[in-house]
Amino acid sequence: MKWRFVLAGGLGLAVVFLAVAGGWIVSLPSGSSAGVLKPIPGEETRATVEALKPPKRVRPVIAIVGINDGTEITDYLMPYGILRRADVADVVALATQPGPIVLYPALKVEPQATISEFDRQHPEGADYVIVPAMVREDDPVALGWIRSQADKGAMIIGVCVGAKVVAAAGLLDGRKATTHWYSLDVMLKEHPSIRHVADRRFLVDGRVATTTGISASMPMSLTLIEAIAGREKAQAVAADLGVADWDAQHDSGAFAFTRPFALTAIGNSLAFWSRETLGIELSQGVDEVSLALVADAWSRTYRSRVTTFAAGADAVESRSGLRIIPDEVTASASAVRVPGAPLGRKPADALDETLKAIAERYRENTANFVAMQLEYRRRVTPQ
Repeated sequence: MKWRFVLAGGLGLAVVFLAVAGGWIVSLPSGSSAGVLKPIPGEETRATVEALKPPKRVRPVIAIVGINDGTEITDYLMPYGILRRADVADVVALATQPGPIVLYPALKVEPQATISEFDRQHPEGADYVIVPAMVREDDPVALGWIRSQADKGAMIIGVCVGAKVVAAAGLLDGRKATTHWYSLDVMLKEHPSIRHVADRRFLVDGRVATTTGISASMPMSLTLIEAIAGREKAQAVAADLGVADWDAQHDSGAFAFTRPFALTAIGNSLAFWSRETLGIELSQGVDEVSLALVADAWSRTYRSRVTTFAAGADAVESRSGLRIIPDEVTASASAVRVPGAPLGRKPADALDETLKAIAERYRENTANFVAMQLEYRRRVTPQ
């Protein structure tokens, strides 16, 4: 008889759990409060560009820093690839410790130097330090180095949830700032003196800048290029990326934790039997910006994971000289290849093509779910 009581108790707990979960889901908004993008006043745009002017050198030094055991892939690779192709600054990809950097949700790369090596080469510090999202926002080595660079006069740029790392370093107290929509409430609770400004893709306050979601590092990087080398240079790089404009326009209301978002996350997570691994072939000269966007998007479906493969075990050098370590050494992927040929497209087009392919493979709700995570307003709605 005892097992019947145990079974009944288990079923009772399950019913209570489902009731609570169901109530929570019903309580979520049915959709976001998306509105019309409002133009940014020209005076504000000019002031932002002026605030981002190089603080020290004519040809600035830009350091992108990550922690070895977990740094967000697009936050790290996209600014690196965009700024390197512009060739208006000396850009270096750093790690806090020796050895590879594990990027999440996919890829592994070899940093070009450690922060200690950088300090020996540049005792006067960087002009700009770009801080991506990290698996630990309280890493003492990273925080100490970021503070030391700020003390040396560097402009600190927190990309996406990298803003929380900058806040943990004490550099956002009393300043205007933004971050990824999902992390905003937590950041403001932990650092109540921060003054959040809505409807801005990126913000500059003094010697600190922050951005919204993952995809915001593209307009931020282009604005930085404009500040360093002028509008014409930024336009040329934007055309190479497939971007028409890059101002701070943003609709914060379009990004929220909604009922469709939650249901897609739950449904895709529970469909474990249909989860698949998708392979991306690494080739010499691969565009690290397109690679980051494609790998990041497919890895956020909750239906797929991404691995990379190459014919040899050696790291593969990207378009802008970053060495990417393959997950598999094989002439052909053991997994299904990522659909389409997005790596041959301009980065912005590669992202749109990937979201379209995700919609075709896992339905439109999953593509919207991924775009929401990237805080990206889709340019084309698949038919």
